[in-house]
Amino acid sequence: MKVAITGGTGFVGKELTRLLLDRGDEVVILTRNPKTTANKITYVKWLEKDADPEKQLEGVDAFVNLAGTSINDGRWSEEQKKMIYSSRMDATNELLRIIHKLEKKPKVLVNASAVGIYPPSQTVTYTEASAELGSDFLAQTVRDWEILAHRAEEDGLRVACGRFGIVLGKNGGALPLMALPYKMFAGGTVGSGKQWLSWVHIKDVARALAFALDTDQLSGAFNVTAPSPKQMKDFGKEIAHTLGRPHWIPVPSFAMKAILGEKSQLVLEGQRVLPTVLQQHGFQFKFSNLRSALADIYK
Repeated sequence: MKVAITGGTGFVGKELTRLLLDRGDEVVILTRNPKTTANKITYVKWLEKDADPEKQLEGVDAFVNLAGTSINDGRWSEEQKKMIYSSRMDATNELLRIIHKLEKKPKVLVNASAVGIYPPSQTVTYTEASAELGSDFLAQTVRDWEILAHRAEEDGLRVACGRFGIVLGKNGGALPLMALPYKMFAGGTVGSGKQWLSWVHIKDVARALAFALDTDQLSGAFNVTAPSPKQMKDFGKEIAHTLGRPHWIPVPSFAMKAILGEKSQLVLEGQRVLPTVLQQHGFQFKFSNLRSALADIYK
């Protein structure tokens, strides 16, 4: 398969690229700063005035859209929120334009999304069938992103939107920041500790995206979360166990709000989300247990 990836140089994109190459696929990475083609990776310039990507994308079988400013970088100022939102919309609109221009249409678009689309709750368990969606900034962003991505169906593509949980890996995502206090012997429960973290190992994220590319019957939303979400107090204890550090200094909610502002909702609020669609289609997680996931990351 020839797969084009936007956001292919990011945390998830790099892992997906490795997986696709390992299984023999050809990868095209759309980037503002293309490198020389090497090792079955072709780099195509896009989102610049002098870019003309569609000419180089004829024959692509599938697109994976991961492009967008990270929600983990810096406080959520109004300017940062605009960048988080517009970066996703602008990239997806350009991708739709490219797809429309292609003579031979790809078969599928797998688009990133997030479990933040569901409202925070300590009592509700969410699946893809859950009708209630959130109304805060992050929920509205990913709702609009999914709606826009589904416009690719007008060109005959199957569209699947992977709602990512908290992606765990050593070199990106939220885990390095969450583990840092423990490494400094100052880790403890954040906020009430009752908030849910629907986590997933970075390797399972890449495998789930590849599975969505391959599975013709899979369309619409699919949750990319391990089947065993944890409450924050238990999540912290597992980090402490893995790193051999104490779990003892609590971080109150007001302190997180003072440090992170609105972005503090990422750690103070949460959702209990299950990967029902993936499992119904036969996907098997390599890391369904948090302790084994952390052990693999920090081995």
